[in-house]
Amino acid sequence: MTTPEEPTETVPQVVFACVRNGGRSVISRVLAEHYAGGRVRALSAGTQPGEHIHAEVAEVLEALGLDTSREVPERLTRDTVAASTVAVTLGCGEECPYVPGVRYVDWPVADPGGQDPRTVRGIVADLDARVRALLVELVPDLELPPSVLAPH
Repeated sequence: MTTPEEPTETVPQVVFACVRNGGRSVISRVLAEHYAGGRVRALSAGTQPGEHIHAEVAEVLEALGLDTSREVPERLTRDTVAASTVAVTLGCGEECPYVPGVRYVDWPVADPGGQDPRTVRGIVADLDARVRALLVELVPDLELPPSVLAPH
């Protein structure tokens, strides 16, 4: 039981969904976890998950200091969506399960799979800006650290 001096704070959950769960959704999840500092729970999943994340995505994220070693493609389920505050779709189209009451946002972002490092970095930059804006919207008092893409 909580006392009035100890407010309970619910942590918003965001699921980033794409088809293979190897690129866009992983980038978004890793960035969200990095910036949110535990104030937002970020998941990623795919409608047709692959066997592993795209190597070119892992390389670019690792070069930016972000750990991808625990990233394993997961299947997107209705329960995952239902437990989320926001479902961000990244190219899964009509295959993403619809759950009433969950806010859906579609980000039309290019697929980084099979792309060169410069192109992948551009996709990461696009998602970085979108993730940062979403986090501030979900947790208005969140103090974001500098972008991983900012010159050090």
